[in-house]
Amino acid sequence: MIKGRSAGRVSRMAGDNRSERVLILASFVNRVGNGLFNTASALYFTFVVGLPAAQVGIALTCAGLIGLLAGIPGGHLADRRGPRTVMMVALGVQAAAMSALVLVESWSALAAIATVDQLAASAGGAAWGALVVRVGPDQPALFRATLRTYVNLGVVLGTVGAGCAVAAGTRTAYVVLIIGNAASFALCALLLFLLPSYKPLAPPPPSSSPARRRRWIALTDRPFVAFTALFGAMGLQYPVVSLLLPIWISQHTDAPRWTVAAVSALNAAVCVLLQTRIGSRIQTLRDGGRAFRTAGLLFLISCPLMALSAHVPVWGAAGLVIAAICVHSLGEIWESSAGFALGFGLAPDHAQGQYQGLLGLGFSAGQALAPAILTTVVLGLGTTGWLLLGVFFAAVGAVGPPLERWGARTRPGPKTSTTDPGAQADPARA
Repeated sequence: MIKGRSAGRVSRMAGDNRSERVLILASFVNRVGNGLFNTASALYFTFVVGLPAAQVGIALTCAGLIGLLAGIPGGHLADRRGPRTVMMVALGVQAAAMSALVLVESWSALAAIATVDQLAASAGGAAWGALVVRVGPDQPALFRATLRTYVNLGVVLGTVGAGCAVAAGTRTAYVVLIIGNAASFALCALLLFLLPSYKPLAPPPPSSSPARRRRWIALTDRPFVAFTALFGAMGLQYPVVSLLLPIWISQHTDAPRWTVAAVSALNAAVCVLLQTRIGSRIQTLRDGGRAFRTAGLLFLISCPLMALSAHVPVWGAAGLVIAAICVHSLGEIWESSAGFALGFGLAPDHAQGQYQGLLGLGFSAGQALAPAILTTVVLGLGTTGWLLLGVFFAAVGAVGPPLERWGARTRPGPKTSTTDPGAQADPARA
């Protein structure tokens, strides 16, 4: 009996049904590949291929910016043709583009191939969002939290593998990483064959408002556009861990250098361990608005702790950084859970792909601007910069509840959705 109960708990941790488990596995495989490649890609093109670092940065930045253009059209195509089909095609294109990177010997080749990869990634990301809604309709909050847990775990495992290749430092080791990432795209696409071929959902009846009948309805949905901007702004918290804090620890504190590695490991561990426990409880639009506010308040606590680490001795600095990253990681969980609740809950079922494409566009734009903002404003102002950053996150988060109420008022259907958990489950379902 004990074994049976344990097996049941393990099974539920990996999804409640076959389709959920398939998408979780496919996403996990894909993110392991991403972790393999993203950690070491810049090193490969600079140290192995021999391209100047500035050229590599320009090529990848241009590719990323051009790739943003495919998000909304790709999502619209997923709504019209079915999300599984669009995502599988996008994954196939990414597998081919990634394999071609081993042949890169010039800046122009890198820019061209990376652009194709990013266009497919944006379209596939929007289709993935629509697919998540179709696969996990029964307990959407629990499924999305579980999915994100395995995604985080996949990135961690991939990063560990990339570290081994970086330590080896050979061309062969780097090529294995690239081919491994390409294989993860191909395997992910093959796994999606195991999902049902979800058909497009019917749009609202003609009696609905004219704005709802427009082709690009996401762009005319003002509450959702506002949330997209806020979500992109709050997304600055991710480079805080990956970019800003390592520089701060190394250049402005007396904390031991191992603290830099500990920050990333602890951030990943907290997110993997607590994402499902916290995220599964954030189900309604109202929950999402409150969670967004909670995330901002947690960042308001973590940023001053990071700033104070520059003003205390060695072990005090290490302790403050560790405490700060624990609080920050909790904020990350609340922020991502709010993104799920509001990003999927505000979108109409028949246009989830288009809406997720717009949300991805806003998030990616924020990530593109983040390095310049964080390194110039926060590092430039030092302690004051950290305090301003914390206030910024808190201010953005404070808009969550009123934005949720605005969005709920403008959704079609019963106006009880923000207060009745049973009624609110429907907007996040397919």
